[in-house]
Amino acid sequence: MPSSYGWIASSLTFLEFNYMILQSYDFRELSRRHGVTLQIGGSDQWGNIVAGMELTRRTDARAVYGLTTPLITTASGGKMGKTAQGAVWLTADRLSAYDYWQFWRNTEDGDVGRFLRLFTDLDLADIARLEALGGAEINEAKKILATEATALAHGPALAAQAAETARRAFEQGEAAETLPTVTVQAADLAGGIPAFRLFAMAGLAGSNADARRLIRGGGARVNDEVVTEEGRVLGVELLREGAIKLSAGRKQHRLVKIEGG
Repeated sequence: MPSSYGWIASSLTFLEFNYMILQSYDFRELSRRHGVTLQIGGSDQWGNIVAGMELTRRTDARAVYGLTTPLITTASGGKMGKTAQGAVWLTADRLSAYDYWQFWRNTEDGDVGRFLRLFTDLDLADIARLEALGGAEINEAKKILATEATALAHGPALAAQAAETARRAFEQGEAAETLPTVTVQAADLAGGIPAFRLFAMAGLAGSNADARRLIRGGGARVNDEVVTEEGRVLGVELLREGAIKLSAGRKQHRLVKIEGG
């Protein structure tokens, strides 16, 4: 719209403009289909939750409730949530136990003690000891946080497997068979796939453009070797024991395997 300061160069998408309405209907549908009576969320969702309560009361004459908690932020002030860094799903079909473990392993140093208290069942005395670690030792506390948090969501066995996979991938540089895996058609790999496209297909970048930026920044590796050309063609000659290992930075890895070959 015009103003004395010129045109305002911003807009709202349909989803943004109608977000409260859509979330209200979502709450009502959960109530109707599954008998849900309580929605829990961060304090920033209070208005949306209340709108859902009111819609359900008016249309279904049914009382539902909302519970909000203080918004959890990181030590640097960032918001913990799907809008900030992608959804951290609790179920393995949406996010693997390994990726869940990695999420907690990447915790900022200043958050380790607080997150150990919030997201694990460790004794407070043990947490105090881990929180006091400094320097490189804080990484051991992060690994414990990751393993304990993952055990609560996925069970001790998968948590231990994720920790071992990370150890082999990071400390020994191995392409552990338990790393997250993606598959591509044998014919596609035989014809060659540009590096930026394969990184995007593997979920190590949000888009082809993000993958190009990752490669330009020196953060992409194939079989532990840095890739410097965005359009480098990756083919079957790179398979090692049936897989190609892709890495984004030091902490995100995928194995690319073929199907239909």
